[in-house]
Amino acid sequence: MITVSSVEFQRNFGRYQDVALTEPVTVTRNGRDRLVLLSVDEYHRLKQRDRQVLRLEDFTEDDLKAILAVEPSAAAAAFDHEVNG
Repeated sequence: MITVSSVEFQRNFGRYQDVALTEPVTVTRNGRDRLVLLSVDEYHRLKQRDRQVLRLEDFTEDDLKAILAVEPSAAAAAFDHEVNG
């Protein structure tokens, strides 16, 4: 991923549009990351992953065994009241 200042981005917008088709472009302002320009295909790919829903039938037996074998961390005890009422 390349990083450019907002001034450089404005001066060469077309160039960075082309770059963003192959890799994300981080735009900074006052030395801080401000936004990321990426291709529409990559955006849609990320949005698809964000909304992926799995049904119980989608898990294998090994997946289910692994889930059942997980022990919560000590920090998770702070949320016991949400589960136990």
